[in-house]
Amino acid sequence: MRTFLIGGLLALAVGCGGPMEQEAAPDLASQESALPDCMNTDNMITYFNDASHSIIVGQRGCYCGSWVNWGQVSTSYWENTSC
Repeated sequence: MRTFLIGGLLALAVGCGGPMEQEAAPDLASQESALPDCMNTDNMITYFNDASHSIIVGQRGCYCGSWVNWGQVSTSYWENTSC
């Protein structure tokens, strides 16, 4: 009986059963990281909207010494671009 009372008082003291606060998910769009060194590298991928490669929808990689990263880079239609 004594153990039951002490356990009940302890549960009340620590707030057992209350709602838990959830941490907010990190905002990945606002995180900063170092850019790749593109001085001696030329490897850029250009992404297109379809198999005809008529409309560019995004690019990512090193091109002529600069880092390029824009648009949609998750399509199945892409090709390597050289400087």
